[in-house]
Amino acid sequence: MTDPVTWSLDGGVARLTLDRPERRNVLDADMLDCLSDQLARAIADDVRVVVLTATGTVFCAGADLRGSAAGDAGSFAGTGAAALVRVLTAVMDHPKPVVARVQGHVAGGGNGLVAACDIAVASDVARFGFTEVRVGVAPAVIAIPLLRRLSPADASALLLTGRRIDAATARAVGLVQQVVPPAELDDTVQSYVADLLLGGPEAVAATKQVLQQVPHLSREEAFEWTAQLSAARFASAEGAEGMRAFGEKRLPRWAPSPVE
Repeated sequence: MTDPVTWSLDGGVARLTLDRPERRNVLDADMLDCLSDQLARAIADDVRVVVLTATGTVFCAGADLRGSAAGDAGSFAGTGAAALVRVLTAVMDHPKPVVARVQGHVAGGGNGLVAACDIAVASDVARFGFTEVRVGVAPAVIAIPLLRRLSPADASALLLTGRRIDAATARAVGLVQQVVPPAELDDTVQSYVADLLLGGPEAVAATKQVLQQVPHLSREEAFEWTAQLSAARFASAEGAEGMRAFGEKRLPRWAPSPVE
């Protein structure tokens, strides 16, 4: 049996694909373990950007409800919640930018995956269901990444009611950054990937740290920490190369050569 998450690497872009369409890419123990392994694999130096996507008409249906109802050890009635914490933490803290390519419907824990990514592009046929309360559980773990995307008012309206929303509404509340027709999904994702590849790898990783940490610091702490980080980046070899390339009107060494 093939892995539930497939891997490909091309031009510095690691593509992680949830590949259990017959099970609606549900977050069972195998899926979570494999996704955790592939995210760790994507920390390698030859990876610049991670794209997270899926096969079939469903991006991710969330928790394995059948396994949990049966009390399976690896389900969300057992160790599944802890496994999801590991995956969401790995995405949010990943040193490489992670782009979600949302080709289909999303429910439950799948919304947490989307929210944990740095950038999310969705097909306009996708629907997003926040349905936990309707099956007697709570959107607990996924609230951590969701609450950094949604306003408190939008989070209350969606998580308390269990509503399903279309992709345009998901864009309006901040869960995804762009919504396009299915035929434009790959080109739109690629445009984000191309822009991300123009940034210095160390600079992109540092910027992810800024985005994650500054909101949790006092103003004084934030200025102190960011001043140190800024000075370190300007003094770095990567910073020197970038500024030299700018002055010489050329691409820095990390940027892909333009396609003829």
